[in-house]
Parts: sequence; structure tokens; C-alpha cells
Amino acid sequence: MADAKMPYSLNSKAVAEATRSWLHKRGVTILEIAELVMLLQQRYYPNLTMDECVHNVEMVLSKREVQNAVLTGIQLDVLAEERKLFPQLQDMIEHDEGLYGVDEILAFSIVNVYGSIGFTNYGYVDKLKPGVLERLNNKNTGEIHTFLDDIVGAVAAAASSRIAHRKQAEREQELGLPHAPEDVEEAAKKRTIAGEEPE
Repeated sequence: MADAKMPYSLNSKAVAEATRSWLHKRGVTILEIAELVMLLQQRYYPNLTMDECVHNVEMVLSKREVQNAVLTGIQLDVLAEERKLFPQLQDMIEHDEGLYGVDEILAFSIVNVYGSIGFTNYGYVDKLKPGVLERLNNKNTGEIHTFLDDIVGAVAAAASSRIAHRKQAEREQELGLPHAPEDVEEAAKKRTIAGEEPE
């Protein structure tokens, strides 16, 4: 008698670790994403530090929906490099076809995590392609980053949005105004310890 198949259960820790690992394998560092965040937010918050940018990138990457998008996009890029996609899809992803917008749709699922303000940030870095995005868009390396460049830009945009929301909450607190911040860091930490997803 065959052993009964174990019911599926999500291993959140493994997914989070795989997300970091695959970003690293594809040559993207947290610091490089944080540099995009600094570019997006420094003119609004001149005292913003790189540590704050790194922290907010880390918080975005802790979101399960973001991890799902990162792993899905990287997997498609890797399969395209290995030429394992359907021929028609292979050609579009390999050449980063302008009319193929699924890479942007996947990025939008990340941008959406912290509200509509992220769309403006994403559009800006996607058009400008500064820093790490310029490298990922280099078509002469033999690597395919059709999905990853949009994903990295989206993570930076979401982290920028997260900063904007929190800076607004801080301003309201300083002015003594009634406010309802989206989350409090300590509360987020407690939820993480309890096994809930941080915001």
C-alpha cells in the first residue's frame, strides 16, 4: 500500500530565504535597491539615511506577495536563458518585446502593496533606469532580466512609498494631530514573532 501523500503546507521561511538567495544569484544586492530608494526620496526627505532605505527595502521583501513575484519573475528569466519556454514566448521574453507587458503586470503586484503612490515612483525609475537597472537592462551580457529589472524597480518604488507613508505619520505625531498610522514598527515586530506577516 502506497504511503498517503502529505498535504501541502506553505514553508514561508523557505520562500523568504529563496527570494534573498535568488536576488543574490542574479547579481542584485539590497544596497543597490536601497540606492534607488534614496534617489526617489532624498529630495523630499533630505535627512533620509541609507540605513532607513535599506530597512524599508527589507520590509518590502518580507511581504509574501513580493516574494512570490520575485521568485516567479526570476524563474521565467532563468528559463528564458535556458531556452526552455514555448518558442513564441521565448522570443518575446528573450528580446524584452515592447508589447509584452506581463513583466510590468508582475511588478504592479509589488508596487500595489503600499498604495498608488508607488506607481509614480515605479514609472520614474522604469523610464530613467538608474543604477542597478541600467546593468540589468544591458542586453550584451547574455543574461536575461526581462522580469527582474521591473521587479527591482517595483521593490524600490514600494519601499519609497512605505517611507512616504511613515514620514507623514511622523509629521502628524510631531504636530500633535490625530492620526492612524498604517502600522507601528513595534507592533509589526510582535506580529512577526507571532508568525503573522509584517506590513
